[in-house]
Amino acid sequence: MGTSSKNIVWHHGAIDRRERQRINGHGSFALWLTGLSGSGKSSIAVELENRLYHEGIRTYILDGDNIRHGLNNNLGFSPEDRKENLRRVGEVAKLFVEAGLISIAAFISPYHEDRGMVRNMFAANEFIEIFVSCSLEQCEERDPKGLYKRARAGEIRDFTGISAPYEVPLNPELVIETDKYSVHECVDLIVSYLKQKCLL
Repeated sequence: MGTSSKNIVWHHGAIDRRERQRINGHGSFALWLTGLSGSGKSSIAVELENRLYHEGIRTYILDGDNIRHGLNNNLGFSPEDRKENLRRVGEVAKLFVEAGLISIAAFISPYHEDRGMVRNMFAANEFIEIFVSCSLEQCEERDPKGLYKRARAGEIRDFTGISAPYEVPLNPELVIETDKYSVHECVDLIVSYLKQKCLL
């Protein structure tokens, strides 16, 4: 979806991303957490942001539920609306990266094509896909919002894992198995990866 007017021109500011990164004292990139509902994406995002904050690193979380309260409150859960939801989120995450921050996005984002669309918005090494892996059985057992129960009862349509598919990432930068590790251990793995790649 592009702009419909030829009269819109991109305006460049006086300060670029590298200068913002320099004043922040760290690089900027998007961490994209994808996985089933209940897999632990939001919990990991919150703990990761807390950990990085205490290391003096500037971040911002974009959470699926929170975004749908405002920016994307006009979208449903059809494949088309999911695509548009992620397109908008990708653009916002890109703005945060341009601002010199680490953007932590926690979205089910079930389709390969849509995750690829978001990845293509970023330069190389600016988009890090983290597959938050957890069995459907474990996610249903957790069911923190009671959504699986409602989906099984037919009260929620197009629910990922039940009445809509989840396409497991083929080549994510990192896989975090939340049915094997605690939230703190998962964050340890992410931070270790980022430091190994000299991103922190």
